[in-house]
Amino acid sequence: MAELVSVDNAGDGRLADYVQLREVNLRRLLEEEHGLFIAEGDKVIRRAAEAGYEPRSFLLAPRWLDSLSDVLEKWPSTPVYVVSEELAEQVTGFHVHRGALASYRRQSATSLETLLDAMPAISRVAILDDIVDHTNVGAGFRAAAAMGVDAVLVTPTCADPLYRRSVKVSMGTVFQVPWTRLTSWPGDLQALQDRGFVAAAFALTDDSISLDELAAARHDRLALIFGTEGHGLKQHVLDRSDVTVRIPMSGNVDSLNVASSAAVAFYATRPTTP
Repeated sequence: MAELVSVDNAGDGRLADYVQLREVNLRRLLEEEHGLFIAEGDKVIRRAAEAGYEPRSFLLAPRWLDSLSDVLEKWPSTPVYVVSEELAEQVTGFHVHRGALASYRRQSATSLETLLDAMPAISRVAILDDIVDHTNVGAGFRAAAAMGVDAVLVTPTCADPLYRRSVKVSMGTVFQVPWTRLTSWPGDLQALQDRGFVAAAFALTDDSISLDELAAARHDRLALIFGTEGHGLKQHVLDRSDVTVRIPMSGNVDSLNVASSAAVAFYATRPTTP
């Protein structure tokens, strides 16, 4: 069994990994410095463990000790800080309604080339460009997992997929979909195009084709690119893409939320069995 440590002081230094979880800038600096991320909720904690992430510690209300006992038993030397739900709220800065958190070590970053080499049969990737809302990033990963997208690539300015909010909204699917952060954008598109990917940028342009047309083309390899809400994809990204695509709308609606758009595109372009 893991080491159980009862804590009753919100200022206890051992809980430093969990301090002020809603302060995005503070958390970004802390998590980058210490190479960690936070998983919230029993299902997300379990999915992180199943994906092979190594825990630094757990922060649990007593009621979760039994249901997560199998996870805790795999890491007998990892401290489990047992706290009241009121204390968890004092430490984190918000009501942890599930009363279960864990701090995990981030894994080493994977380059685009390494990811592609490791997945020779890869046929669809999603690219999230400059999407700064963590909720949209998490929802995008969840849609990618549900619709069988092989990998997700995030651009240098995209929000962190392992930020607590992204992880929570993704329901832990960020741990099961291979992903990496691009280092040269949009230059990295060339590496995909050299491997036969058709770069399809979703944007409302005069020359954009409909999603139905893209799906009917049945390209062997697709890189589906989605930009931030409001400004959308920048012109230099559109210039490097092979085609621009729009989702047909009705009801005087000009566009969907980016995560909704991604889900529609993932479904429409899913591989079909003979």
